[in-house]
Amino acid sequence: MKTAQEYISEIKVNIIEVTTHELHTAMSNHEVVIIDVREHEEFLTGHLAGAINFPRGVLEMKIHEHPSVSHHCEWLLALNELAEKDIYLICRTGGRSALAADSLQHMGFTKPLSVAGGMMQWQLDGFPLVPHKA
Repeated sequence: MKTAQEYISEIKVNIIEVTTHELHTAMSNHEVVIIDVREHEEFLTGHLAGAINFPRGVLEMKIHEHPSVSHHCEWLLALNELAEKDIYLICRTGGRSALAADSLQHMGFTKPLSVAGGMMQWQLDGFPLVPHKA
């Protein structure tokens, strides 16, 4: 039997983790794909600019609905293009994003990136959030 933390630690060996500083730099240099895998209620408390919310529990079933794919007439081609991009995954502390990165790798995505420390680290580092608009 493993604890969730033990399982996540094992997964982190097989994925790429990036720091919040690396994500912030990437965001300022070019358009990036950011998927927030927190639950919708968490997302509403504040999120990163440009982030799309696909909660961890439905990520695999919703990835084809990403805006870069869903509005494309040849969605499979668009999904393959998305699969080749850096995809930054963020959650509250980095656990769910690690699980999401592992899952996307198994689906054939070449560079899912888990943001170490998640939103808590992002806020500790003083980076901006987009508040929810009512």
